[in-house]
Amino acid sequence: MQIDFYCPRWGSEQIGWPQFGAQVKQEGFVGVEVFPLGDKPNNTDMVKVLGDAGLSYILLHAELQEGKDFNRYIHALERNLYALLEYQNQDAKPEFIVTQTGREYYSREQMEACFAICDRISRESSIKIIQETHRNKWSFAAHVVKDYLMEFPSLELALDFSHWVCVSESYLEDQEEAVKLAIRHGRHLHARVGFLEGPQVTDPRAPENEEALKHHLAWWDQWITHLTEIGADRATITPEFGPYPYMQYRPFTKQTLASQWEINCWMRQMLNERYQTHTG
Repeated sequence: MQIDFYCPRWGSEQIGWPQFGAQVKQEGFVGVEVFPLGDKPNNTDMVKVLGDAGLSYILLHAELQEGKDFNRYIHALERNLYALLEYQNQDAKPEFIVTQTGREYYSREQMEACFAICDRISRESSIKIIQETHRNKWSFAAHVVKDYLMEFPSLELALDFSHWVCVSESYLEDQEEAVKLAIRHGRHLHARVGFLEGPQVTDPRAPENEEALKHHLAWWDQWITHLTEIGADRATITPEFGPYPYMQYRPFTKQTLASQWEINCWMRQMLNERYQTHTG
């Protein structure tokens, strides 16, 4: 099974696309994961630059401004997903779209309407739209996602266990059934390490974060094993350690406690070595 790693654009928006693309490729990533609607003026040449560099891309979607009013939100969801489809040309289209959909307080009927829009646009465009497990969205907790997957078995997930760890203040030891079901629905992985009081440890390389890393590695191992067992020919992973406020500042300064770029590159290399027996 081929394992491809994507680099988050998040945190590097200040770097022009030509330079950023060159750095991404030099570090061994096959492409980038990007939320282009969050910085539209600076992303007009994104698709061309990535294509010229031989890099692929995953698009992200999120919408919070319209979240309080469901009727406004449902129109914003459709509008934004169609806007994302503009980030392609005859030579390149996104691998898929990862969407942070809805809000944690939306009803089951409201979320069903959101899923229907995602499904329709996915079928129209032939581009997969998958749901990210994320705080503040319908997928904010393991037990909630379990219930949704039982009712909507066609849902595919971008797995980010760091959010569930933070929400439940646990390493989900008593929710193994929910985690295993989510893994079976996993289409993509965000490799960030959360801990009991937050969605991102200071540095996964530090010994004080060994326990948190161990738990996340166990879940990621299960996902890779599952894909191998079902005969999947490819897995995609985005090391997704973020900038401030995910990456905390030293008090009274704007200096981060660690380097986001270095951590994501380390995570790619570590996981590539860990799973190299699955590649071929």
